Amino acid sequence: MSADSPTPTRVPLGRTTAWTTRLAFGAAGIGNLYRAVTDDEAARTLATAWDRGIRSFDTAPHYGLGLSERRLGAFLRDRPRDTYTVSTKVGRLLVPAPGAPGDDLAHGFAVPAAYRRVWDFSADGVRRGLEASLERLGLDRVDIVYLHDPDDHADQALRQAYPALERLRAEGVVRAIGIGMNQTAIPTRFVAETDVDVVLLAGRYTLLDQSGLTELLPAAHRRGVSIVAGGVFNSGLLADPRPGATYDYAAAPPEVLARALRLREICERHGVPLRAVAARFPLGHPAVAGVLLGLRSAAEVTDAADMLAGEIPASLWDELRRERHLPGTAPVPNHR
Repeated sequence: MSADSPTPTRVPLGRTTAWTTRLAFGAAGIGNLYRAVTDDEAARTLATAWDRGIRSFDTAPHYGLGLSERRLGAFLRDRPRDTYTVSTKVGRLLVPAPGAPGDDLAHGFAVPAAYRRVWDFSADGVRRGLEASLERLGLDRVDIVYLHDPDDHADQALRQAYPALERLRAEGVVRAIGIGMNQTAIPTRFVAETDVDVVLLAGRYTLLDQSGLTELLPAAHRRGVSIVAGGVFNSGLLADPRPGATYDYAAAPPEVLARALRLREICERHGVPLRAVAARFPLGHPAVAGVLLGLRSAAEVTDAADMLAGEIPASLWDELRRERHLPGTAPVPNHR
């Protein structure tokens, strides 16, 4: 981004001083998700994101057993701290596994199996996990900390991890508290029962799955809680619908693939790529502050930024509603 480029728009998260850019960078890919990328490739990807105005970066210890955090921290080291936001996650501690053979591909990452993950949503686990993340990132604070996938640990996350994050927020180590999940029930509980600031909702407010609209998004909007929409391609199907494409991390069922192919047909008739419509759709809801896309290459960053910047005609949204791909209650960008 050149010196005279406009300052990227900052969208506030909840009632905090934390913020996101409309397009946020999901850093699992630079943690070698599914396949390895080099340090140089990761740095080029991040530099392209910066040049395109992306200033919000999401990582986690889980991503490449800390590799994503280390690479992101190295890239941000020389950039002014108030010009970007970083989110990371707690709930999985990385415990050294000296002498462990093989790689981590069983968990999706092409890295040596130098650590094992241990679920821990205790107060002590939250502090230790965040301290380790800060060390890998080379930072003294992060902007957002998400409780990461507490599906089987909801009570501990609510009673122990969340109060620990409240204390860290009061200390200024954390600016916003979030929960990141692929479901809506537990995040809705956190929105109702805590002062959580933001929900990272993966795959549950998309062109194929609007289940987040039933309870979570209305509750978040009422409570002043922001939503960051992740998984907008439902793990790949909406980026490239074809036989064998994945939907929610498994092969897409025939009826879901047929819906995705019909969505692509409608979008192409209006002259817009399906992936652009999929990326833009969540931004129509007033609770949604930004869209988080997993990006592993400079080309993917460029494509994502272009997709978010393009125009989508109102007639396309109208047709999606007529064919009941979207409910009438789902607000859409620039056409409510």
